[in-house]
Amino acid sequence: MSARLGRILGVLAAVAATMSPRGGGVREAAAAQPDPGTAPAVRYGKLDRASCEAELGRRQIRFSRVDSARGVLAPVRITGALHGVSYRTELPAKQRPTTPYEIFDCRLVLALDDFSAMLESHGIVEVIHYSAYRPPPTKWPSGKLGTRHGGALAIDAGKFVKKDGTVLVVERDFHGKIGSATCGPGTGPEPVTPEATELRGLVCDAATARLFNVELTPDYNYPHRNHFHLEVTAKVNWFLVH
Repeated sequence: MSARLGRILGVLAAVAATMSPRGGGVREAAAAQPDPGTAPAVRYGKLDRASCEAELGRRQIRFSRVDSARGVLAPVRITGALHGVSYRTELPAKQRPTTPYEIFDCRLVLALDDFSAMLESHGIVEVIHYSAYRPPPTKWPSGKLGTRHGGALAIDAGKFVKKDGTVLVVERDFHGKIGSATCGPGTGPEPVTPEATELRGLVCDAATARLFNVELTPDYNYPHRNHFHLEVTAKVNWFLVH
């Protein structure tokens, strides 16, 4: 995550309460909704560890509890598919059970569970990502919670694998343009292909459902050329899609 995005999110936090439901945002979609408390991302972001894990249990989501992960409120590993969709890095199988990159905050898992229901309707059975958790520095203050990847609240999804073996690759198939809007009237891939249309639809459908507070695509900047950054931001009521 770039320093520039950090500055943007800081501005959003300061102004979200004063923005009208139809007001402008930063770049694209960053306005508080009429009743943002009903948005899944907002509800999940307010949960404590016990409440979140109870919800995982209610949904019968298979997970293993991680005793501690620096900067993470409710660290878990996903041990089963979500609506038939598995999430993994491309690390060798023997490394995956211990890599920090496959640790998720429980609240992000709830958002991914909702997202997976959408992916299931597209015949997607696997999401290959670069990382979820990225541990903060070893000198990170004890008890301080991280944000974004430092809090295991974001995932960088790069490939979407379908039942038939087809793979939608963000870097190859999205066909975005830095600075362009991602969702809404007049937006779309250039050139238009079935793969690009489908990938954009995944992002925009998730944005409409308010599953994540932050969604960044190759339209945002060069570092995001090869993945979708999908993030739950704790205790806020704004959304950013670009």
